[in-house]
Amino acid sequence: MIASPPKGYRPCVGLALFNAQGLVFIGRRANRSLREHVADGHEWQMPQGGIDAGETPLQAARRELQEETNVTSATLLSEAPGWLSYDLPVDIGKEAWRGRWRGQAQKWFAFRLDGSDDEINTLTPAGGHKAEFDAWRWEKLERTPALIIPFKREVYLQVATLFAPFARP
Repeated sequence: MIASPPKGYRPCVGLALFNAQGLVFIGRRANRSLREHVADGHEWQMPQGGIDAGETPLQAARRELQEETNVTSATLLSEAPGWLSYDLPVDIGKEAWRGRWRGQAQKWFAFRLDGSDDEINTLTPAGGHKAEFDAWRWEKLERTPALIIPFKREVYLQVATLFAPFARP
């Protein structure tokens, strides 16, 4: 874990949304044609997204949570003490961001869903945002590293360790 996003890495946030049973939200990438997001059937991930100009990481996390899941009733449980980063494979980096970024540096947050599952709507999220996920489910946190694209796996292993205390009822 690093104290601030390193140069050449896109600053963004990642979110672990837990339910009352200690399971975490994962979504299946809607656009599975982008190799940055999906490879070899590893299309499931937790919400994530870039930090807009003038936003704090927490503000970005709450915005991304709403944009990708429609959830607004969630309590902040924890913030990772530093930034977790991953490198994009070179060919994917050239495709995804025209080579502008080596990878992403993510500030991770854990939230607890205060509402019901009915609040979650990944197909038509609020604000007219494009759907990031075409399906979703609750999953055991420790299983998420096996479901993510391999180049993000180390970050998910660290997230699973950091937020393990919330992965129980």
